[in-house]
Amino acid sequence: MIGHDEALRAVESSLDRPSAARVYDYFLGGNTNYAIDREFARKIRERVPLIGQYMRTSRQFLGRAVRRCAELGITQFVDIGSGLPTAGNVHDVADETRPQHDTHVVYIDNEPVALAHSTLLLADTADPERHRAIAADLMRPEQLLTRVRDTGVVDLARPVALIVNAVLHFIKDENEPDSILAAYRNALAPGSLLVLSQMTNEHPRSDEERQALEDLVAYYEETTNPGQLRTTEEFARFFGDWELLEPGLGYAPAWHPDAGTVFASAPSESRVIGGVAQKTLPLVRKS
Repeated sequence: MIGHDEALRAVESSLDRPSAARVYDYFLGGNTNYAIDREFARKIRERVPLIGQYMRTSRQFLGRAVRRCAELGITQFVDIGSGLPTAGNVHDVADETRPQHDTHVVYIDNEPVALAHSTLLLADTADPERHRAIAADLMRPEQLLTRVRDTGVVDLARPVALIVNAVLHFIKDENEPDSILAAYRNALAPGSLLVLSQMTNEHPRSDEERQALEDLVAYYEETTNPGQLRTTEEFARFFGDWELLEPGLGYAPAWHPDAGTVFASAPSESRVIGGVAQKTLPLVRKS
């Protein structure tokens, strides 16, 4: 975990260019963003007018999924690619769901700016005995899980909820996400839950929207975060043989919607798919 002064220097040195994490924060209505981030966000919105609602959909899905995990008795959460702390943080939702405050959360990001902001903001809002922000790379499962163990915050021998929310669309198939997700699934204890979501290009409402989604992918090809949109069928493989919780894998707004869910009346317009699956105990054959 980086120190307060180091975190502050990292934030200050980043203000000459947009931060993807702060742009996401801007679209969610947060205040941890700057003029350069807002200008970049407006340019994206010119090409994809509903991008802000898509990001809100992802964040809302995260909150509902964390709440459901906590209701099912999960008290340990590992949030990979967590970005900036903003409205509806995992530890906030988990503690609200379990008022006994017995939940433990490790936030993970490999972007220095996001980690720096996390360090500063968690210092004001979180319990350092139960909540930690660390640097690690989703693409290196063994190293990441070792760093999680080293925090002492989460016991990986017990069930955890592993969260990879709104991240997998930044990992192309050529970078072997299948083997990466399989490594995490194999490492987690029985009873663990896997929370996944990403943007999809399924069922655009018009040729204009289809082109807008293609433009979005093309735009990110010019950045350090190229990506790939996937259909529900293409995305389902990341859950492996884990058992999907009801209502299964589909458009995120249809996953246990509440009164504030964006696109609740038309989930297929959300451009976000997601689901939660559980690692069940292996069957024991009788001799």
